[in-house]
Amino acid sequence: MREIPDSSVHLMVTSPPYFNAPFDYPGLFKDYDEFLDLMRAVAKELRRVLAPGRIACFVTQDVRIKGNLYPVVADINRIMMEEGFTYRDRIIWRKPEGYIRISRRSGVQIQHPYPMYFYPDNIFEEILILQNGKYRYPKTNPEFKHSKIDMREFNEGKWYLSVWDITNVLPLKGRLEEGIAAFPEEIPRRLIKLFSFVGETVLDPFLGSGTTAKVARQLGRNSYGYEIDLELKPVILEKIGYSPYPLADDSIEIYEREDTHKLRTFLQRGIERQRSVIKKNNLSRA
Repeated sequence: MREIPDSSVHLMVTSPPYFNAPFDYPGLFKDYDEFLDLMRAVAKELRRVLAPGRIACFVTQDVRIKGNLYPVVADINRIMMEEGFTYRDRIIWRKPEGYIRISRRSGVQIQHPYPMYFYPDNIFEEILILQNGKYRYPKTNPEFKHSKIDMREFNEGKWYLSVWDITNVLPLKGRLEEGIAAFPEEIPRRLIKLFSFVGETVLDPFLGSGTTAKVARQLGRNSYGYEIDLELKPVILEKIGYSPYPLADDSIEIYEREDTHKLRTFLQRGIERQRSVIKKNNLSRA
C-alpha cells in the first residue's frame, strides 16, 4: 500500500477473501500457503500504516473446501500477532437462523439419524479486533463532541455484547452487490463509531463493493480503499456516490494501478460450476 504514508491510518476494517471458499472465491489461490503469504504481507503493511495504538478489524470465518476445514480465523490472528499486533477482542456476528445461503448442512443428520453424521449449520462469522501497540488516551476536549457515541443506540443495539445480531446482505436479484460477498453496512458503522474519531482515516485493503468507504464517508471520516478486481470499479463508484462534479466539499480520487486484474467473470464461472455440481448431486440423491 505504497500510496499510504506511515502511521497515517486510524482504523482498518475489512473482510479478506475466505481462501478459496467455493461459493465466493473458487480457485482464487493456488493453495492455502499462498493465501497465508498474502495475509502476512497485509499484516506487515498494516503495522506500518496504522498509527500507534490503533485498531485493525477483520470480518472473517473458517472455510470448508471439499471436506477440509481451513482455520482462517486462527491463522489471521496468529499472523497478525507474529507481526507485532496485540489480540484485543473477538466479536461473533450472528446471522438470522432463517437464512442459510447454500444448503442446510444439518440435513445430512436428518437423512442419516445416526452418530457421526452431524454437521452444524453455520450462522455466524467472526470479527477479530487487533491493536497496533498501546494507545495513549487523550484528554477529552470540545472537539470530541462530534465523535461522541450515542449511548441509546449503543444500549438498544446491544453493542456491549460479544455477540452482534445483524442481518447479512441477502442475495437478492438486482441488488448492487449481486454476486459479491459483501458485509452489511451495520458492521463497519459500529466499528467506525467505536474505534475512530470524526475526521480520522479508515482503511479497507480488500474494498470489494466499497461498503467500508461508503460508511466512512457518511460518518465524516476519510478513507483509503484497495481493490485488485478491476471489474468491481463501477460498483464501488456507484456505492460511494462518486461524481466528477461533486456538490459537497469532499473529494474522491481514483487511482488505477498496473497490478489490477479482472477477476469477477473468472470467479462467477467457478461459482456456477460449483452450483452445477451441487444441483447434480442433489438430483442424484433424489
